[in-house]
Amino acid sequence: MSPTPREAAQAGVPDKPLLAVLRGERRDPPPVWMMRQAGRYLPEYRELRAAKGGFLDLVYDSDAAAEVTLQPLKRFPLDAAILFSDILIVPFALGQNLSFVAGDGPSLTPPLVGTDLATLTPYPVRLEPIYETVAKVKAGLGPSQTLIGFAGAPWTVATYMVAGHGSRDQAETRRLAYGDAGRFGAIVEAIETMTFDYLSGQIEAGAEVVQLFDSWSGSLAPSEFERWVIAPTARLTARLRQKYPDVPVIGFPKGAGGKLCAYARVTGVSAVGLDETVDPVWADKELPAGLPVQGNLDPLALIAGGAALKPAVRRILDALAGRPHIFNLGHGILQDTPIAHVEELMALLKKKKK
Repeated sequence: MSPTPREAAQAGVPDKPLLAVLRGERRDPPPVWMMRQAGRYLPEYRELRAAKGGFLDLVYDSDAAAEVTLQPLKRFPLDAAILFSDILIVPFALGQNLSFVAGDGPSLTPPLVGTDLATLTPYPVRLEPIYETVAKVKAGLGPSQTLIGFAGAPWTVATYMVAGHGSRDQAETRRLAYGDAGRFGAIVEAIETMTFDYLSGQIEAGAEVVQLFDSWSGSLAPSEFERWVIAPTARLTARLRQKYPDVPVIGFPKGAGGKLCAYARVTGVSAVGLDETVDPVWADKELPAGLPVQGNLDPLALIAGGAALKPAVRRILDALAGRPHIFNLGHGILQDTPIAHVEELMALLKKKKK
């Protein structure tokens, strides 16, 4: 059990609201951060990105990536920074070529739908600059702020590695998983191993929490979800917990819907992220009692602001008032989000109940 704010102050330990919630404490107001909070909606990010060139160039410049990570915390009263990087750093370290093409998104070559995994030559050194970024961000945080590291969950990373790009329904990867489960399982195993090393490196460099993004988990049938989302996440979480028992793991299986309950029970994650399609009233009723949850404002409600924003925020706060809660968006903040609306959100969240 984490110390109370008074106990922490008496012991000289900084009070970190986000860590307290992840360890089972209810805070009012809840701690808040936003997925993709460092990015294109901020003019200072756009300016730095233009100066540095391509996205990957920015990620691999540790000074610049640390600056980008810290930019939103200089504007808003956020309780956490999340590392500025990308989930495809793991396939890059596994030996695929990675590029980001404007208008087309990421590209991984050769795609594993037609190439054997064994032909790739891993380059773990490609992870090292990310650890440097983590260390630099940690040095720039305030005493009450928490540093979140992250990686893509094995299923989602595999969808990119197999197809070589993103897709709407992940059909190529699902076909491979059904048609040659042994071959696909070897890909998932390689991702798991590299991801464990990657998250371990982030933790050693200063990350206090890690999040697993399973952005495409909603495309799977229940039995496949159990096999390729729940099982790999459970294995990764168990290994991380054994090595770093004090570091919480947040799982974010976007699109899981009703399968969230099994995910929460079986994976062993410290908290579950809810996307914007999940009814928080349902989540509070159906998820394990006392399990911290994170989310889940619709990013488009944030763009709308004003009359749409306040009741949306209140519904989430009221629904999750009885359990540990981290306020967040249901997915990443969108690039056309007005900064004034983020300021409005922060003002709503930072009001204490009287």
